[in-house]
Amino acid sequence: MEIFNPDHKSTSSLSRRGFIASGALFGAGMLLTPKLAFSKNRNLKLAVDFPHFPSRLHAFVWRNWFLVPVERMAMVAGCESRSIMDLGKRMGLPAPEPIPEDQNRRSYLTIIRRNWHLLPREQLLQLLGWDDEKLTFTLQEDDFFFIKLGSVKPECEVIKYKEADARVRMAENRLFQVIKKEFPNGFPKAEQPLFHFVKELSAPLTTRPSVTTSGFANRYGYAYFALFGDPLLEPDLDPYPDAYLDRMVAAGMGGTWLHIVLSKITPFPWQPSWSDKWEVRLENLKNLVVRAKKHGIGIYLYLNEPRYLPLKFFEKYPELKGVTVGEQAALCTSHPEVQRYLVDSIAMITRRVPDLAGFFSITASENHTNCWSHGRGAECPRCGKRGAGTVIAELNNLYAMGIAKSAASGSKPELIVWDWGWKDGLAEQIIPQLPKQAALMSVSEWDIETNRGGVRSKVGEYSISTVGPGPRALRHWKLARENGLKTIAKIQAGNTWEIAAVPYIPALENVAKHAVNLRDAGVDGLMLGWTLGGYPSPNLEVVSVIGANPDFTPLQAMHKVARNLFGKAAEAVVEAWSAFSTAFSEFPYHGAVVYNAPFQVGPANPLWEKPTGFRATMVGIPYDDLKSWTAIYPSKIFAAQLKKVSGGFSQALDIMKKRTGPMNLSLAERAALTEECQIAETVAVHYGSIVNQIEFISIRDGIAGLNKEERVATVALLQQILEKEIVLAKRMNVLQNGNSKLGFEATNHYFYIPSDLVEKVINCRDLTNRWLPGLTQS
Repeated sequence: MEIFNPDHKSTSSLSRRGFIASGALFGAGMLLTPKLAFSKNRNLKLAVDFPHFPSRLHAFVWRNWFLVPVERMAMVAGCESRSIMDLGKRMGLPAPEPIPEDQNRRSYLTIIRRNWHLLPREQLLQLLGWDDEKLTFTLQEDDFFFIKLGSVKPECEVIKYKEADARVRMAENRLFQVIKKEFPNGFPKAEQPLFHFVKELSAPLTTRPSVTTSGFANRYGYAYFALFGDPLLEPDLDPYPDAYLDRMVAAGMGGTWLHIVLSKITPFPWQPSWSDKWEVRLENLKNLVVRAKKHGIGIYLYLNEPRYLPLKFFEKYPELKGVTVGEQAALCTSHPEVQRYLVDSIAMITRRVPDLAGFFSITASENHTNCWSHGRGAECPRCGKRGAGTVIAELNNLYAMGIAKSAASGSKPELIVWDWGWKDGLAEQIIPQLPKQAALMSVSEWDIETNRGGVRSKVGEYSISTVGPGPRALRHWKLARENGLKTIAKIQAGNTWEIAAVPYIPALENVAKHAVNLRDAGVDGLMLGWTLGGYPSPNLEVVSVIGANPDFTPLQAMHKVARNLFGKAAEAVVEAWSAFSTAFSEFPYHGAVVYNAPFQVGPANPLWEKPTGFRATMVGIPYDDLKSWTAIYPSKIFAAQLKKVSGGFSQALDIMKKRTGPMNLSLAERAALTEECQIAETVAVHYGSIVNQIEFISIRDGIAGLNKEERVATVALLQQILEKEIVLAKRMNVLQNGNSKLGFEATNHYFYIPSDLVEKVINCRDLTNRWLPGLTQS
């Protein structure tokens, strides 16, 4: 039986991150660690080029100028710091400023992504100041970051400093002059530095919020700026300052969740060295749980266990081996020793952290875990005989046994079983066998049919453009209730991969309608979002208000939230929220679309004069892979739908600004309104830019077959597109410089920073001045 369905046409395979067919980290159909994928050199491609810079060295300096100390760049390039500073100055970059240590430690994913096509692995390690083990762990455990980079490292030349010759100096001067002309007031300077929002959200509230009583007993989501990979080892980078916990409560949240790797937080009995510092992590977890509880926030842990292990491990313990995939194999959960390990590990956590709110489990994720996690359990001599339903139900019962084992200590954490990744029909086997004290969680909007621009599809998850619940969740919740289990709806209340570069999508009427539907459906609790969407936003507040008021309509809830935030401007804002929701309902949804299209980078995505040959990666690097961006949609229909969303946001925003501009608002109300406008405009700019990019790529790819007269007209059209992209890049630069939350998401860090938008202007000017003239001469 296949649990995890890799068919891209299947709705269930197009959820969360599930269109990744091979699960964890793969290459050439084999499960690989990131380190092996670097070293195996399988089907590697040369890195993309950046012809808008004088050389790759210049691209390296530009891309790292605002993120990495000059001294570190110089060490990587093998030169003196003064050489790097002079090179930056010749390009038009401002004088380098010290990189705050806090920023340096919070932006490592941004640094890795922007150097993926610039540095070989050894120099990337130098730039980060990491050892090989830390990079491998980060790529694998930081929410599948290696997959977000494409599951393969492009081949890069070693970056080495050399003095510029006359040709390079001329190119540097051209670049300098472009910046001077495009930004006559000087290189754009940020009003809010990167990660300013951490300081903002850590500032004490004037009054301590009260915990909301709600019909949704569980209301937990991810912290807006929490680290994902190994957060309990760096408590000084606190993702939960006291004031931020208060803001969670004020937004109506009752809990938050952390990613853990069991062998890192409890002793791994067969290889103790793998659990180095587990006591430190567990003690830090205990301290966090105690402190969060004082503020009314419960801590939940994400269980995705046990993880596959290298084949070398099983040379010593062959009896524990389950299904083999590539270079790794399952720690078989049908084996008594593995079962004992799981029960004892969970018991240790709950005993030592008695105030833990609970766990939620995923048993068929992209990670290879149990033998049936990817539908290959028949290959295991133990699990194959028992069947997928029994093995997965038993695994959740083992978790429950671990929890129950520590009951004497007063610990009573909840177990939430998530049906994510279960193939249709499997829930009917698993749910009746689950422990009765558990809750069954299902993605609310899963399987809802859509028709956007005449193209029919189904929702997997991550949709605010679609209002749930859908048939799959309703069916599974009904079965759960019949078997005595509570029910949880997993939604995305704040934002989705439809656009995660904003802290929340201000389509509040859609969110409010969804919350009302769930309240009326009688679900017991909510998971408010995966790693994205945890910002304490009006979206979360409106869900809380609806849960606390059984008779409230969506409009009543929206008005209540708006009055608290915007005062006299409330009515205008609510009308804008409704208009944003109508426009957002035109979003061209498809599971592959939300992962592959440039929704997260918008105008920061470069344009290339010829195809890169790289496939778009999951919410990582979209390249120019138009086919993957649009999936089942014809490109013209896809662009037309995005125009509807972008135009609808722009029109509603203009109306709201005109109505609220003359109003006498308090400083706090005006600040909240300004941010609302910035966020709405960012949505419009991103989608508008993607329309430009689609048109550019479509024209570029068809130009070879045109005659000279047709080429002249086409060049004029391309120039118009490039000019529009320059306008949007400049505007987004202003928006991001004024609001550090734009472009950020917890498990991607910054998708782009302001200098990337300046680079986009340079990119477009280079294409205009260097590439376009040659098209009419071919």
